[in-house]
Amino acid sequence: MALTSSLFDLADSLIAKVASLACEEASQVLNVYADLQQFTQTISYIKSVLMDAEQKQKSSTDEFWELRNWMWRVRNVLLDAENVLDEVEFRNLRKKANDSTMITKVFFSSSNPIVFRFRVAHKIKEINKRLDKIAADRNNFGLQTIEIHNDTQVAHGGEMTYSRVINSDVIGRQHDKEKIIKILVQHDNNDTNLSVIPIVGLGGLGKTTLAKFVFNDQKISEYFSSKMWVSLSGSFDMKEVIIKIINSANDSAKVDAPAYQLNYRDLDIEQLQNHLINKLKGQNFLLVLDDVWNEDRVKWIQVRDLLQVGALGSKILFTTRSHSIASMMGTVSSHNLEGLSLEDSLSLFVKWAFKEGEARRYPHLVNIGREIVKKCGGIPLAVRTVGSLLFSKYETVEYWENVKDNEIWNLPDAHGILPALELSYRRMPSAMQKCFALFSLYPKGHAFDSFHVTSLWRALGLLPTPNRNPNQTSKYSASHYLLEMLSISFLQDFVDYGIGFTFKMHDLVHDLVKQVASKDLVVCCYPTDFLDSRVHHLSYTENKELDEFPFQHLKFVKSILFPIAGVGSHSKAFLNGCMSNCKHLQFFDLSYSTYETLPWAIGKLVHLRYLSLENNKKIKRLPVSICYLLRLEMLILSGCTELETLPKGLKNLINLQHLEITTKQRVLPEDEIANLSSLQTLRIEFCSNLESLFGMLKLPTLKVLCVANCKALKSLPLDIEHFPALETLLLDNCDMLQLSEGHEEQNSSMRLKVLIIVSMPQLVILPYWLQGSLNTLKYLSISSCNNLVALPQWLSDMNSLKTLYIIGCPNIMSLPNDFHRLINLERLEIDGHLELLRKPQQEIGESSRPHDAADEPDEVVEELE
Repeated sequence: MALTSSLFDLADSLIAKVASLACEEASQVLNVYADLQQFTQTISYIKSVLMDAEQKQKSSTDEFWELRNWMWRVRNVLLDAENVLDEVEFRNLRKKANDSTMITKVFFSSSNPIVFRFRVAHKIKEINKRLDKIAADRNNFGLQTIEIHNDTQVAHGGEMTYSRVINSDVIGRQHDKEKIIKILVQHDNNDTNLSVIPIVGLGGLGKTTLAKFVFNDQKISEYFSSKMWVSLSGSFDMKEVIIKIINSANDSAKVDAPAYQLNYRDLDIEQLQNHLINKLKGQNFLLVLDDVWNEDRVKWIQVRDLLQVGALGSKILFTTRSHSIASMMGTVSSHNLEGLSLEDSLSLFVKWAFKEGEARRYPHLVNIGREIVKKCGGIPLAVRTVGSLLFSKYETVEYWENVKDNEIWNLPDAHGILPALELSYRRMPSAMQKCFALFSLYPKGHAFDSFHVTSLWRALGLLPTPNRNPNQTSKYSASHYLLEMLSISFLQDFVDYGIGFTFKMHDLVHDLVKQVASKDLVVCCYPTDFLDSRVHHLSYTENKELDEFPFQHLKFVKSILFPIAGVGSHSKAFLNGCMSNCKHLQFFDLSYSTYETLPWAIGKLVHLRYLSLENNKKIKRLPVSICYLLRLEMLILSGCTELETLPKGLKNLINLQHLEITTKQRVLPEDEIANLSSLQTLRIEFCSNLESLFGMLKLPTLKVLCVANCKALKSLPLDIEHFPALETLLLDNCDMLQLSEGHEEQNSSMRLKVLIIVSMPQLVILPYWLQGSLNTLKYLSISSCNNLVALPQWLSDMNSLKTLYIIGCPNIMSLPNDFHRLINLERLEIDGHLELLRKPQQEIGESSRPHDAADEPDEVVEELE
């Protein structure tokens, strides 16, 4: 079904493009208007028989491959048609761009209008011939037209959930918890001072949830002087394991910011070992190692020996699916986690399928749910997923019956986990399915960042245009998709950091992603996957064998990325191969690469919407041709600490919405930045020579401004004249920056919704101009501001404030007296102590269910870039 769904979407996209281009462009392209109408009619006809082709594939083994080949021919001609229409669209952009400079004229001089019209007309006629042949060939299979109904709608989800476990959400594991705690707090009678306790069980059984259940128990907090949580997710590189343990120990100890920000990856293994020993020596600690896959006993012993420095009574608790690993590492018998009982499974199902207290009104649905739960084999992940799928669908008994009787439960699979997951996947809209499939470009255990994931979706045109406001960015749709995936338990461990959020994906869900992506042959994680000429997306988890990569065989590549931090391209042959062969690239991630410059030919990747050189520590200059990428929406140059200057001609990037800058320049080209008419997000980081920003510059469309690690920066105007649309402001680690306090009578008309201030030593009191946001600010976070002495009384007038973090500000001794007037405040965290406000106990107990989570409101999520 994945290929069929892909063809439907592609056909709809092309029909919409022709509709928008026909009147404006067809009259300019000689004798093509009639051809475009024929093109649309033929596509509509082919689309009408695709569903019949899909059904005949399932019922006829003899015709399967012939039909499959026919559908691939449809796909290939539609992709070629898309490229032709993109050429026409790009020519339109050129007319809008400021191409008055000689350099632009020279670069595009080969594109003669008459030649262009002739070439496009010829291509469209050829595509129509191919389409007519494909349409005629459908008679070979006797394909009939089938009416296509609107896309399946997804159940309404809710807001983000907490990353930590809530006790009332853990069902059927109290006995397991008590048994493990008893082992952890008992004194050892053997010679070793370090006990290692395994939790073993199938994927999806809830091993991690049980470990968190234990980890957060009050008895454990009182017994151990230090608690550390390390997620291994399959990796057991000794250096990485040590770094993770040290970072977790730092979190546990609440160390000062300078030590915490030490880049441990710059240290050698000997230095890291010394740091680890100093952290743990004499400590009575509990270390949880979650999701262990390492079967190398030598590696384990090396790490274990480093941990022997703790006090008597220190413990290691780890989770694994492997009994052999448990036997190798454990010093006591494994705790073998079993599936939930039928009654516990039903209780968990009810919690996720019904709102609080509503199950008793629908006993007939609970009975159907009991039959569904039996098929889940006691696996909590499967129960939660199928429960989420049915949430609030009380009015449709047929829908519940369909889920119960669906043929997918009959597929061969251990304990019904993947069938339960695939049921939810099949009910996603097709565009959302495509977004979900792209998670396969990332390795198992990856810590996702919402910005990078949604940027990929956006660059590939997978996000629908918001309906509420035509001027609003597609970020709303991206957040909506993520929250829907969270609501059906496809995502987990959401952590909000103010201007975005991180999350993870369960290994079994990742297995589903790989299975889904492979059906359409659109994704390849090199060098392990088999390369197919129809591959659309390439992900490099290693930077090996790049020199020999066979780009010449890959015609349809649209995205290339290096998803693992620190792994980037270093091969010039690879870079040149991308430029020469991947003419239709839309997403090009060269983060952590080591190039000193880019080839001039980068400017010919005219379909490019996203280009990242993030954390390239060697790049010194950029070709001016980057400014010919008129479709470019996101340009990431943050962390390019050797970049001497920004390329001239930035103002030509008329579609640029997101810009991140690191440069050695003392003065930014403000006249060019001011002409970026679509710019909505601007990040300026690690610009060590900048002393001032935005003298007379006005950015009327800017919504998000982030300024970080600019050590020499002294002044930054923050007023309505410079930023009339600004909603999100982040100021981080700018030692010299003094925020203008203004005066108490000052009336600022800025309307911020999110404000984050980190490590600002010059900040003594909050500036008075912030009062202009009294009715709009929803999220306020202040951390590591050692000289901040008090919060103003007028802070209590912020009637829209929902989240307030005050962390690492030692001179703030009290809150304003009338703090209770913050009637909408939902989260208050002071130095790591989180309070949930205004929530009755039963609602807090449900907060791990996304539908009822007391997390960031939709209005804030929409603003986050």
